[in-house]
Parts: sequence; structure tokens; C-alpha cells
Amino acid sequence: MINVIGMGYIGLPTALMFAKAGFKVVGTDLSDDLVNTLSGGKITFEEKGLQELFDKAIENGILFTTDYQKTSTYIIAVPTPYIKQSKKLDPKFVISAINKVMDVCEKGSIVVIESTVSPGSIDRYVKPEIIKRGFELGKDLHLVHAPERIIPGNMIYELEHNSRTIGADNFNVGEKIKKLYSHFCKSDIVVTDIRSAEMSKVVENTFRDINIAFANELAMICRADNMDVYEIIRIANMHPRVNILQPGPGVGGHCISVDPWFLVGDYPDLTNLILTARKINDSMPDHVLKRIRTIMQEKNIRDITKIGLYGITYKEDVDDVRESPTLQLLEKMNNHLSFGIKVYDPHVNKKIVDNQILDFDEFISNIDLLVVMVGHTHIKENQKKISKLLILDTKNVLSVSDKYTL
Repeated sequence: MINVIGMGYIGLPTALMFAKAGFKVVGTDLSDDLVNTLSGGKITFEEKGLQELFDKAIENGILFTTDYQKTSTYIIAVPTPYIKQSKKLDPKFVISAINKVMDVCEKGSIVVIESTVSPGSIDRYVKPEIIKRGFELGKDLHLVHAPERIIPGNMIYELEHNSRTIGADNFNVGEKIKKLYSHFCKSDIVVTDIRSAEMSKVVENTFRDINIAFANELAMICRADNMDVYEIIRIANMHPRVNILQPGPGVGGHCISVDPWFLVGDYPDLTNLILTARKINDSMPDHVLKRIRTIMQEKNIRDITKIGLYGITYKEDVDDVRESPTLQLLEKMNNHLSFGIKVYDPHVNKKIVDNQILDFDEFISNIDLLVVMVGHTHIKENQKKISKLLILDTKNVLSVSDKYTL
């Protein structure tokens, strides 16, 4: 039996994949509401192919509970936030999970930590907890780090087709977990040591953050001198060794907007480029606000309630709002006592912010300026409805004429 701990965006699809592969799986989460919803046969977030996978897992006998199970294999997929003041990893959820595992596990159990952690975290935070409890590492309990590598909107495909990294200080244990994941992972599975696995995952997301920051800084440079950043990127990308990304209103999600901070927190004197990239990407909601103000002045719009933000999620066609640029922008407005801007997202069906409108037609009927923060398919399919509005397209996804861009 496999006990997967944490039934969120990573733990749930992972548990379902193992259940589909024929393993007996128990999904554990501390939230009674979440467990009751899953036990009642309902998924808890939108994801392409998740419902079909869930139905198959239910058919194969997957169970959901708030209790940790007595077994020999655990997969921990709990949140790993960072401490905003120090930028260091906050390991409290992982530490809590490992202690609850030790309350019930069989001797010789393997604990696989999928949660993304900063390099050295398992040595620093997890192993001392195990030793403190009187467990002998490598005998009573084995540790493995297999960082998740999937993105909302394409999770099921990527679980099957993305390569995986298995970090284990015992090669035989690493090979055993590699064989376990190979029941659904069709790509390469690399076995390495724990610290290399920790570092590789953080480096992957930091690389992406830096490249996004370059595109965003380029957008601000072009705006300052009235140049078309999208035309410049298009031309530059014709070079065979150039691949500049597209700028946007900021960076969200639990990976790219969080993981680079782990390196900044742990290596403050060595992360100049990484810190600068983080600052650039975190500044983009301010840049969007400046663009809104400029358009309001140009068009003599005095009422902030006539402005509408389209999109609350951190990326297109998902319902994941973690670290969303829209939420960052709203927080900045609230800090300056600016209230009343309207918000809409077709994938967020309950109110999570003030002035959120749940009906699209109602939303667009009460605004003069539409600010596209997320390039959902929905807004592309409804361009005729918004053709008479002023539009600031921060994602450059609409084909309407006379729109404003970053």
C-alpha cells in the first residue's frame, strides 16, 4: 500500500496515477472538508483529464482519510512556503508530516518527499527529526526526494511523460522507488543523491524565472521609449540561438514565484542575478498599475469602479490562484487604500476577492476599461463582446484593434 500525504495540486493526481497503475492507495489530508469531498466522489480542482483519472482510481479502490496509515511506503506532497522576511524555506508542513509518518510507519519504511525544498533542507530539517525520534536512518526509515515536475493545466500528461529525478543516499532504495514510479512514468527516471535532486528542482524553476524577467524588463524598456516589445521579440527570435519569452503582468504559481527565493535566502551573497530577476517579476503588477493610470488619464476615466481585471488565476485555463499576479496587484492597491476595481475569472466560481463578479456579461456591462491579466481561452472566444471596451491586454492574446499593451 502507498500512503500519499497531501491531497492538493500535486498529491491528488500522483495518488490517482498510482491507483490507476493498480496499487492500493490511501490519500491522506488534514482537511476534513477536502477528504469528505473526495470520498463523496467529487474532485476538488479543475484539471484536464483529472475526472477520468479520478473515476478510474475510485474504481480501483482508492481511499481518502485524515488518518496516516501503517504501511511501508509514503509519499509526502505538502506545501513548502517561504518566509517572506528571510526568503528561506518554511519546513513546518514537511516536518509535521514526517513526524506523523513516524507515529504509524512500519520498520524499514521508505518516505518519498515530493514537495520542493531548498538544497540541503532534508539534511537540515528532516533527518534531525528522524534521529530525535530514535529512528536509525537507512535502517528504520529511508528517505528519498522525488521533486514533482508538473504544471497545472497539463498535469496528467506531464506525470506520464516528464522525466523524473529520484534523490536517494542509498542507491538500492533509489532504484526501488524508480521502479515504483516507472509504473506510470514513461520518460527517463534519473537516480542521484538527495542534495542533487533538491538543487536540480530549484534550479529548473529559477532558470525559468530569470528568462521571464528578461522579457519583462525588455517590455518596460520598450514602454519607456515607445517601442513595440512584441515586434522586437518576434524579430530577435528569428536568430537561431535566441528564444526570448513573452512578457506578462507578473509571475505566479507555487514554483517559479517561490523556489528562487530559497536560493536567495540560503545564498544571499551569491544570488545577485536571481534576486534581480525576482525583483523584476515582482514589480510587474506595479507596471500594470502604471499602465492603467496612464490610460485612465488619457481617456479621462475618474472612477476606479469602471476598471475591470479579467483573470484571477496565475495562468490560463486553470483554477489555481496561488501567488497570482492579479492578487498581487489587488494587494498593492489595497495597501494604497484604492478599492472598488472589478474582477472576473471564468475558472473561479466562488468569490475570493472584493468586487468579484461571477457573471461575465454583468462584468463587462459595468466597466469602461478591461485589463486582461490572464489569457484564458474564454476571453479569446468572447472578443466580439468586448470590442467596444477600452482594452489593456497584458498577455497580448487578443486580436482586437486599438488595444493597449504592456
